[in-house]
Amino acid sequence: MAARISCGAWLARPWHAVASRPSISKPRLQFRHALFSSSSPSSSAAATRGAVCCAGSSNGASETDPFVLTTPLYYVNAPPHMGSAYTTIAADAIARFQRLLGKKVIFITGTDEHGEKIATAASACGSSPREHCDVISQAYKALWKDLDIAYDRFIRTTDTKHEAIVKQFYSRVLENGDIYRADYEGLYCINCEEYKDEKDLLDNNCCPMHLKPCVRRKEDNYFFALSKYQKSLEEILEENPEFIQPPFRLNEVQSWIRSGLKDFSISRASVDWGIPVPNDKKQTIYVWFDALLGYISAFSGENKQPDLQDTVSLGWPASLHLIGKDILRFHAVYWPAMLMSAGLSLPKKVFGHGFLTKDGMKMGKSLGNTLEPNDLVHRFGSDAVRYFFVREVEFGSDGDYSEDRFINTVNAHLANTIGNLLNRTLGLLRKNCKSTLVVDSSTAADGNAFKDTVEMLVGKARVHYENLSLSTACEAVLEIGSSGNSYIDERAPWSLFKQGGAASEAAAKDLVIVLEAMRIIAVALSPVTPRLCLRIYEQLGYSADQFNAATWSDTRWGGLKGGQVMAQPKPVFARIENKVEEDSSTKVGAGR
Repeated sequence: MAARISCGAWLARPWHAVASRPSISKPRLQFRHALFSSSSPSSSAAATRGAVCCAGSSNGASETDPFVLTTPLYYVNAPPHMGSAYTTIAADAIARFQRLLGKKVIFITGTDEHGEKIATAASACGSSPREHCDVISQAYKALWKDLDIAYDRFIRTTDTKHEAIVKQFYSRVLENGDIYRADYEGLYCINCEEYKDEKDLLDNNCCPMHLKPCVRRKEDNYFFALSKYQKSLEEILEENPEFIQPPFRLNEVQSWIRSGLKDFSISRASVDWGIPVPNDKKQTIYVWFDALLGYISAFSGENKQPDLQDTVSLGWPASLHLIGKDILRFHAVYWPAMLMSAGLSLPKKVFGHGFLTKDGMKMGKSLGNTLEPNDLVHRFGSDAVRYFFVREVEFGSDGDYSEDRFINTVNAHLANTIGNLLNRTLGLLRKNCKSTLVVDSSTAADGNAFKDTVEMLVGKARVHYENLSLSTACEAVLEIGSSGNSYIDERAPWSLFKQGGAASEAAAKDLVIVLEAMRIIAVALSPVTPRLCLRIYEQLGYSADQFNAATWSDTRWGGLKGGQVMAQPKPVFARIENKVEEDSSTKVGAGR
C-alpha cells in the first residue's frame, strides 16, 4: 500500500494552475444532422430563468436553512499535499464557527476519482484504478483525522449513488437542449486532462504547467452549450457581487465571461475510467462534469439509487464553495451554467483562496522543497499546523511557509501568549487560593476596563469569522491573551498576595478575571485549535462534554463562578524546539 502511494507526483488536480478550457472555434466543429432531441426554446429559456431566480433568492437564507460548506473533491492521482490540507483546515475552521453559532452545518469533502490520469497513475503503481482510488481516498481520510477535520459527508465519485446522480443530471441537461455532439481536434495535455489552445503553449507544444508536450487528438465528443448562458451569468454577477469572493476574484471571473464563453467538451472517447455517457456507452463523462456533481450527491446518504430532485431537497444549495484560485473558472462559470441548465439553484458563494509557497518559492518535487502535511502534523501536532496556516496566511491571498517562521509563530502565540498566561495564573491560584475561585467572574470584573477590552475583541473576532477573515479573527483572539498578560503584569498579584488583607482579596479577583478571559479564548479560538482549547477548558475545571456543548454565546463575560475548582496547572502547549529532528522519538506540539 505504501509503495502505491509513493508512486504519484505530489500534485492534486484542484491545485493545478488551469489556464483555460478548450478553445472551440466554430469552423473546427463538424455538426451532425442527427442531434439529440431537445426541449423547445421557450421551455429552455424558462428553465434558465427559473435557475437564475433561485440563485438570486438563495442569498436570503432563513435561520432554519443548513450552512452547507464544501471543499473541492480532491483528485486522487497522488496522495494529499499541503495545498489540499490548507483548504480543508480553513473549511473546518469555518464549519466549527458556524456550529458555535448554533447553525446546522453540513460540511462536505471527498475525492474525485475518475479520468485518464487516475488510470495512468494506477498503472504506474501496478494496481487497478479502483484499488488505487481506494488507497488514496483512505489517505485523505487518515490525514483529515490527524488534522481534526470534523466533516459531515465524504463523497467519492466512484460511489454508485454518485454515478446515479451524474447520469440523471446529464439527462436533464440533455433534455433542456444543452448537449450536442461534434468532432474536435486539438492539442491535449494528459496531466491537465484538457485541450489547450496553441497560443497558450510553450515551445514544442509543451504545457506551461507540466512542461510536457501535448499530444494531438481528434475525438467525437459531446459538448455543453456554455455560450448560451453568457448573458445569464453576466446578470447574476452584476446583481449578486457577493457571489464570488474575495472581490478581486469577481473581477477575474467577469473578465473571463466578457471575453466570450465557448462551449466545452463534456465527454471523452479515449478514456475508459469514468462514468459512461447515458446514451453512448463508448464515451465517458468528462471529469469536471462528473466531479462537480459530488456537491449534490453527497446529500444522498446511503441510498444507492438516489433521485436527483429528492437529493437536492436534502440541503442544496451550498452556502459556500471553498476552492483554490486555480479552479475558480470551473466553479464560477461552468458550474453555475450547468445548474441553470438543469433548473437547479446556484450556490450562495464561491470563495477562491490563494496558493502556498515554501521559503518564498513555488513548491515542487523537482525543486526538492515539497511540504508534506503528514510530516508536519506528526512532528508538530494538529493545533500548531492548523493555527499557523490560518493565522499566518491572509485568507484569499497567497501565503508562504518557512520552518523557522512556523516554529517562532506557534511558540510565541500558543506556548507563550496563551499557554504561559494560563499556566502561571493557575499556579498563583493553586498557591494562594487552593485552586478555587473566590468570586464570580462577573462580580470580580465589575467596572474593570479589561473586561470591556475582552468584550470588544470578542465582537471583532466574530465579525471577522463571519466575513471569512480567518487570520484577523485569530489576531483578535490572540490580542485577548496579550491584554491578559499585560493586565497580570501590571497588577502583579504575586506581590499583592504578600501584602495580605484587601490587597490579597484584590489579587484573588485578578486571577478570576484573567481565567475568565482564558475561558473566553478557549471558546473563541476553538474553530482553529480545537485540541488546545479543549485542554484549556479542562484546566478550568470543565469536562470534554461541556466543551463540546459550548456555543458562541459562551464568549459572553461571566461564565466562571465563585467556588469553582480549577485543575492542577500543567502546560497546555509544549514549546517546540528548533532542532526537533534531533529527537524523532519525541512528539512535540499540541496534544500529540
